[in-house]
Amino acid sequence: MELVVALLTSALVLSGAAFALVAAIGLNRLPDIYSRMHAASKAGTVGSGLLLLAVGLQSGEIAVLARALAGFFFFVLTAPVSAHLLAIASLKAGYSMANQSVCNEMPVVNNE
Repeated sequence: MELVVALLTSALVLSGAAFALVAAIGLNRLPDIYSRMHAASKAGTVGSGLLLLAVGLQSGEIAVLARALAGFFFFVLTAPVSAHLLAIASLKAGYSMANQSVCNEMPVVNNE
């Protein structure tokens, strides 16, 4: 059983690290603030969530696993909301989308 837990933990750590790497590359390579927010909120959330699950699973304690699951669900629930609020604030501040962007579905926001 220990081997299965170790293999699952290592798979979670490697995949979480890969998602975190993709998020970091996206933050450096994407052209505008909106695309960067997308990379940070999606890949960063999945990467940190997988790393949390790996820690909870490796600990072997139900209480630690429950806290890791709670942290994972907290990340999943709050990251999209915070990214949306940051996008609205960026739009109000006047940051424009990159030329490569095809569609802007955000409504025009009045600067109040």
